[in-house]
Amino acid sequence: MNDIQRSYNIAAADYHAILKDYHHADPFEIGALDYFAALVPGGPVGDLGCGTGRITTYLAGKGLDVFGVDLTPGMIEVARREYPELRFEVGSLFDLDLKDGELAGALAWYSLVHTPREDLPAVFAELFRVLRPGGHLVHGFKVGDGSRHLSHGYGHDLDLEVYMYDVADVAGLLGGAGFAEVATLTRAALPGEKDAAQAALIVRKPAL
Repeated sequence: MNDIQRSYNIAAADYHAILKDYHHADPFEIGALDYFAALVPGGPVGDLGCGTGRITTYLAGKGLDVFGVDLTPGMIEVARREYPELRFEVGSLFDLDLKDGELAGALAWYSLVHTPREDLPAVFAELFRVLRPGGHLVHGFKVGDGSRHLSHGYGHDLDLEVYMYDVADVAGLLGGAGFAEVATLTRAALPGEKDAAQAALIVRKPAL
């Protein structure tokens, strides 16, 4: 078990209690998710790095056939308890238990914030693999340079590195994986936020 799994196993229940309704307070998040949902009517859609399922259930409410995958068993345990009508599985974004071209849509919604920049190409290649031609990916992330260590959060001691990325650099990495750009959404930091701007890139796997 790595530091990410250990930290989120400990914090899973409190993480969910704090963040489960966050999107209701952030028009940026709602706008990006609704835009994405309109591009992938029906599904299937994978919420990849789903945490405790707050985005999974939001998209299910939009009529999408959506399921969640997360690296941390504790997060999946909470998601299954809170949203028993939805499917959640433990898995890694580096090696998804999905067939080639299985998904109409995929989310990596802040699920790569603990992934070093040098590892992003491998993840983007895996996301490209599981999307069908014409399928869409939305990738939400923190904008900036470098990283910061998170030693406490959600009421618990943690051991997490939080990475920030340049928007143009991420767009280039996605393009290198084969994706075509659809939309880029950004916003400045909100009052009280520790990090800088936020971004969401929506990209498409070209149709055959």
